[in-house]
Amino acid sequence: MFRSSLSTLAPDQQAHPGFVANPDDVRAFLAKVFTYMTLALAISGGVAYWFGHDMSLMSRLIGPTGGMTILGWVVMLAPLALVFVMSGMLNRLSGSMLLTVFIAYSALTGASLSFIFLVYTATSIATVFFVTAAVFGLMAVAGYTTKTDLTKLGSLLFIGLIGIVIAMVVNMFMKSDTMGYVISVISVIIFTGLTAYDMQRLKNLGGTMVSGTEVAQKMALMGALSLYLDFLNLFLALLRLFGSRRD
Repeated sequence: MFRSSLSTLAPDQQAHPGFVANPDDVRAFLAKVFTYMTLALAISGGVAYWFGHDMSLMSRLIGPTGGMTILGWVVMLAPLALVFVMSGMLNRLSGSMLLTVFIAYSALTGASLSFIFLVYTATSIATVFFVTAAVFGLMAVAGYTTKTDLTKLGSLLFIGLIGIVIAMVVNMFMKSDTMGYVISVISVIIFTGLTAYDMQRLKNLGGTMVSGTEVAQKMALMGALSLYLDFLNLFLALLRLFGSRRD
């Protein structure tokens, strides 16, 4: 649930008073964002399916007693570390290196998601994925078209996100099904709202980008990461609520 940052821009890319965004630049920027996001989802989905249906691979992540192996823990924690790398070293990494890290992140996240195939039926996973895509698409369009400034909403949602993370850590020890259900419901609300907020933020950011520059590529990758995380967390929350568990 880590949130990426889009706030680091080169000085000449900052919007200035009276600046009017070029609609073509905005569309070109958003096209790159969604291209990178789609690539990440495809990689994660493919790796998750591969691991989830190959028990020889799963056995490397889960030990004979059902606990995670050392490699399993690495796969679970590495994506979070890579998000920190992408956000914290944004100015130091080249565009090509940032893309490489992004692809590695997508693959490792896919491996960590493979566990859902052991818990939920393939049919329910597919159904929830398409429901998530529909909700995500609707909120993305809303964020793109609305004239309302969603900045304050984004701040409130981020505070709610921190609360959810804390509640999830607490519930790891309490193991309350009721609390888990409430967390999932609130997560759906938060990430639905964050999708609209991030979309508006990316639309505004796209107007300050010069197409073809490395800065534009790096910002498109970070934008794709933000939307990818919105989609992924929305999907997992809906899966916990509506997914059919295996017998």
